[in-house]
Amino acid sequence: MQARPRQLIEMLDLKPHPEGGFYRELYRAPQTVQFAGTARSALTTIYYLLMAGDRSQWHRVGSDEVWHFYEGDALELKIASSDAVHLETYRLSTLTAESQPVRVVPAGHWQMAHPLGDYALVGCTVGPGFEFADFTLIRDLPASETAVRARLIAHDAR
Repeated sequence: MQARPRQLIEMLDLKPHPEGGFYRELYRAPQTVQFAGTARSALTTIYYLLMAGDRSQWHRVGSDEVWHFYEGDALELKIASSDAVHLETYRLSTLTAESQPVRVVPAGHWQMAHPLGDYALVGCTVGPGFEFADFTLIRDLPASETAVRARLIAHDAR
């Protein structure tokens, strides 16, 4: 592991994330909203670190998620529609002609990311707030959704 990512893990007290990389929840709003019939924190935000060779696995959450770039190398973020038919690829980094530092993933869309260099430190803000109950990894899709799974795997090859 390179020195800077190791330093970030220690300084920010990051822990392994189930989808890959390292994270720490920074904020969970005390205010709640009604979401899918339950009270939910209005907003949550995390630090998220991916290093060379890491990637966040294809996953979806039940709320809108805003990715914001903090430091390191550019991050490639892929977003697929809920049926995995449409795919868009974005580069998160400092503001350039090819990159922007912020991108929104709409609720229910599939997403995956990986750094394009040694590491990328980003933040992810979710509203209504993130709950693991709304988090689905591609590997957890039921057999009835094999077409979606196959399309997401095919998107990995792009």
